[in-house]
Parts: sequence; structure tokens; C-alpha cells
Amino acid sequence: QVRLVESGGDSVQAGGSLKLSCASSGITTRSVCMGWFRQAPGKEREKVAVIYSGGLRTNYADSAKGRFTISQDNPKNTMYLKMNSLKPEDTAKYYCAAGEKGCGASGWYALPTYWGQGTQVTVSS
Repeated sequence: QVRLVESGGDSVQAGGSLKLSCASSGITTRSVCMGWFRQAPGKEREKVAVIYSGGLRTNYADSAKGRFTISQDNPKNTMYLKMNSLKPEDTAKYYCAAGEKGCGASGWYALPTYWGQGTQVTVSS
């Protein structure tokens, strides 16, 4: 059984920071593609970041570059997203996702197989 559980979402003011966590079971993070997506009400789901090749490679959406950092702790099978300099437009529900394949240098090229329940991030002005 594969389970992904996000945590760390909160309400913060613009300029603040948050660190999201994704605890996984039933998979080994070093062997799969893992990443973060987000979706705001009325908007399309968008890719935020992906990490693969045992955590050696990453890819970020333009909106996340320079502010967000994706990482993983393979012994703990846990993935993280450190978010700095948060903006109101970062407000969304953030989802952890994983797939045995479907990612590469350009990020995700196939839909992930497994998803978490999401954690809400709200950034106020």
C-alpha cells in the first residue's frame, strides 16, 4: 500500500516561510519520481517541483525558482518543500505526488500515480 501524507501547511504573511513535509509509505523515495503540485480555487493544478534520481536531480516551475527548495530524506522516505519569500499568489492547496516513472530533466512528463490528500498554504498581504 502506497500512502503519501502532507503536513506543514499554515497561514502566513507575505515574505514568510514554510516547510512542507510528505511522509511516504509503501515506496522508497530514492527509487521513484516525487514532487509537489498545487491548486488554487478556480485554477488549474500546476507543477511546483520534482525530485528524482535518488534526490540528485530537481526541476522547478518558474514561479518557484529561487524561492522554493525541494529535498528528500531517503532513509526516512520523506520529501520536503521549503518555501521562502512567500507571496499571496502562492496560496493554494499543495499536494505530494509520486510515480515509479514519468519524470526527467523537464519535470513531469506523465501523471504521477500516487497522491496525498493535500495541505493548505495561505499567504496574506
